[in-house]
Amino acid sequence: MTANEAGNRLGAYLRARRDLVTPEQAGIPAGGNRRVPGLRREELALLAGISADYYLRLERGRDSHPSPQVLDALARVLRLDEAERDYLHSLVTPPPRSRRRRAPERVPARLHHLLATVGVPAFVEGRAFDVLAANELATAFSPRLRPGENRLRSLLLDPEEQAFHEDWPAAAAGFIAALRESIGVDVDHPRFVELVGELSLTSGRFRRLWARHDVRALEGGTTTVHHPVLGRLHLHRDKLPVDGVLLVLYYADAGSESAEKLSLLASLVEQNG
Repeated sequence: MTANEAGNRLGAYLRARRDLVTPEQAGIPAGGNRRVPGLRREELALLAGISADYYLRLERGRDSHPSPQVLDALARVLRLDEAERDYLHSLVTPPPRSRRRRAPERVPARLHHLLATVGVPAFVEGRAFDVLAANELATAFSPRLRPGENRLRSLLLDPEEQAFHEDWPAAAAGFIAALRESIGVDVDHPRFVELVGELSLTSGRFRRLWARHDVRALEGGTTTVHHPVLGRLHLHRDKLPVDGVLLVLYYADAGSESAEKLSLLASLVEQNG
């Protein structure tokens, strides 16, 4: 995170989201002499029912304690969804006076046992998308799922991982928005600072998308990937929280072509083992 963003997170978020709302979306005639891509400060203030001077103080970090009602009004004009609105509110929540010592992320022993017995690609990831543990099927599914890899770094910097995802731009945008949601108020966590700093230097796409301040929870769903041996697979992805880490599983619909391909992958792993 930049020094300005870390010092005035509310203002940085409001500026970024204001730039993304067009006058047409807000019901304002665009006109022909606009110097900003989105809403002007005074337009956002008017639509939210607050004074332009008060909004300017918020954006410049001179007032960091707006009421929940003001935040909800801003969220409405900025067209924030539920996750983004919750994030906006979190930016003005006072941090706890004392934080417990951050314990390193650990994989519970029962998860190691589960990884060894479950018959689908499965792995465990931390809050910054570090792979902490994986079964053989997962590493055969993608070598970027080896313990020690970082899923976001691989997605942004590894051409093979980019080719693996059928919709790589959407995957990258989703992961970056999920990283901001995962960080939350923990902006000084060393792992987050390290990862954001590294990707800011090495990935232009990360810099552009990070500047948007998108926020979303990277939950389960479906995904389509292109395996170098098995070809195209359409899979479900579930993320299950367990003791501060996430268990991630990939599986296919029973009887589908993708399920047959995963069975073939399991057979290949067994033969090579």
